[in-house]
Amino acid sequence: MFGYRVPAPDEAMLISGGRRGHGDAPFRVVIGHGKFVLPVFRKTRFLTLAMCESEVAETCVTKQGIALTVRAVIAFKVGNDTESIVNAGQRFLSDQDQMSVLTGRIFAGHLRSIIGSMTVEEIVTERQKLATEVLETSKTEMAKIGLIVDSLQIQSIDDGETGYIEAMSAPHKAAIQRQAQIAQARATQASAEAQQEAARNQAEYSRQTAVVQAQYNAEVDRVQAQAAQAGPLADAHAQQEVLAARTELAERAASLRQQELVAEVVKPAEAEAERIRLLALADAERMKIQAAAAASYDRVALDRMLIDQLPQIVKEASAGLSGANVNVLNGADGLGEIAAGLVGQGLTILDSVRRNLGASDATGEPAGDAGSRKGASADSRRPGDDGRIGIE
Repeated sequence: MFGYRVPAPDEAMLISGGRRGHGDAPFRVVIGHGKFVLPVFRKTRFLTLAMCESEVAETCVTKQGIALTVRAVIAFKVGNDTESIVNAGQRFLSDQDQMSVLTGRIFAGHLRSIIGSMTVEEIVTERQKLATEVLETSKTEMAKIGLIVDSLQIQSIDDGETGYIEAMSAPHKAAIQRQAQIAQARATQASAEAQQEAARNQAEYSRQTAVVQAQYNAEVDRVQAQAAQAGPLADAHAQQEVLAARTELAERAASLRQQELVAEVVKPAEAEAERIRLLALADAERMKIQAAAAASYDRVALDRMLIDQLPQIVKEASAGLSGANVNVLNGADGLGEIAAGLVGQGLTILDSVRRNLGASDATGEPAGDAGSRKGASADSRRPGDDGRIGIE
């Protein structure tokens, strides 16, 4: 629309002419919205609010008198408030590139001032402290011209050909180099150990492979040998089984023959011997019984014979007395005593003969001899005076 102006998002629109702006500002400030501007009666200009940068390369002398070349980068912009825009617009609206030049000069001055109060060691080791002090000291001055600093970065510090920084860093470099060498040595050692371990692993793998291959070859050879020996071994086993069967058959035949011999020879012989023994025992028992019966019969016959001969013996005894001179002292009683004595003598003779027969059976002498001896002794006996019989 004719006469209507709108600033960009990173710009401030400054309208001059007509009514004055904020405070003593010679223009009105419009940010973020449009404004109808009468042509011919109003004039419109635009001030950038974007970020700007300025580079500084300044030679500064430290507290130790050592010259250092410091390079820094400053990031700045116009403040967003109306006062900062008014201040920056009054100073840089016609030539906005002068903001970077002036900012660089301001910071160069502050750098020289702050570095002059510090040592090289502090500057090198405490760069952030240096940047912070420069920002703090320049903040008020930058606000007067409507600018604010977002950051300050120290890019490099160089002592030229003096070699102070290098000498200062020599121990650290040596330590770092030593650490680097140690690290390199450790890395080399680790690499060597890794290579040795890899070689050992490779050797172990090769050994295991060789062992497995040897075992495989041995297994193959064993299987092949077994396969080659399978036929002869089978024949040998078959022959061995045949021999075992024949041996078992021969043993069974021998056992059977032994049983046959026992049945045919030993058992009959044992039976015959038992029969003979039993017959001998029976015959001996028969002979014993016969001998006992014969001996018993002989005694009975002899007793009977003696009994039968007893009257004759008495008779002969009495006949012998017939021619003897017998003196009877007590009459009829004396005669009876003589008869009783004769009878007693006959019984005594009979008992003696029986005893002699028993003794002859025990000693094996003939009974007739003992009887004859007993008879002779009986015949030679004479009655004593107790019978009062005298025989001459």
